[in-house]
Amino acid sequence: MTKIAIVTDSTAYLTQEQAAENNITVVPIPVILDGNVYDEGKDITPAEFYSKLKTAKTFPSTSQPPLGEMLKLYENLRNEGYEQVISIHLASTISGFQRNLRTAVADLDGINVTVYDSKITVMLMGWLALEAARMAKQDKSVSEIIARLDDLRDSIDEYFIVNDIQNLVRGGRLSNAAGFVAGMLRIKPLLTFDPDTNKIVAIEKIRSLKKAYARVEELFSKALAETDYPVRGLIIHANDPEAAEAWKADLEKKFPEVEFEISFFGPVIGTHLGEKAIALAWMKDFTKV
Repeated sequence: MTKIAIVTDSTAYLTQEQAAENNITVVPIPVILDGNVYDEGKDITPAEFYSKLKTAKTFPSTSQPPLGEMLKLYENLRNEGYEQVISIHLASTISGFQRNLRTAVADLDGINVTVYDSKITVMLMGWLALEAARMAKQDKSVSEIIARLDDLRDSIDEYFIVNDIQNLVRGGRLSNAAGFVAGMLRIKPLLTFDPDTNKIVAIEKIRSLKKAYARVEELFSKALAETDYPVRGLIIHANDPEAAEAWKADLEKKFPEVEFEISFFGPVIGTHLGEKAIALAWMKDFTKV
């Protein structure tokens, strides 16, 4: 059987235990804050990042993992006996990392690397990596794993509630910034990934956090009514665990048929969404179908 390695990046926000238990290699993405470079998941915790962000003199930014280190990682996997790698990374519409990585791996000898566009990030991408690892353990082929990932990826949807879209605008991650920037005081912008372009877009301006929650729940309810498979829900927060726990409890009452988890926006994604952002996301429940 072909030995397949699973690689992802730190924006999957897998725990160290999840990565270790499933033999997933996690590549840290650098975040730069006040001239200091931190490898996400290694040099700085989410709590430390948000604490530093409050007193930062400059707007934080992110970088890409060095390609030389990526190639060395794949070569090490080859030396461990792996013949194939599925490398699952954050959306190509967020970062140019995938494009550069595809070019770099073309000349690798002795190991084949499939660079997979999750078209998303955060724990949704983590779920894809976990499922890929499960299938690799079962000796499934690369093509079988990719087909499964495609199916799960197509079922993903998400809505982000942010306090301020200025971070996304500055970082160039909001594709339809015009018209949403002015008059944003006391407005809760609702964001999602556009299904056609896969870019982050602002879709609605909502006057209060309470109304924003209600609108997201309305959209979630509509999506559930249109699916014929079980869904797994995910509440994601930017340094606001209390709000995430409260929303999870409320959602579990309203949607008892759905299993919900809580995850977080770490430093790299938090750089663009800002503190106190919160999201509801979902995907086909890969543990059931």
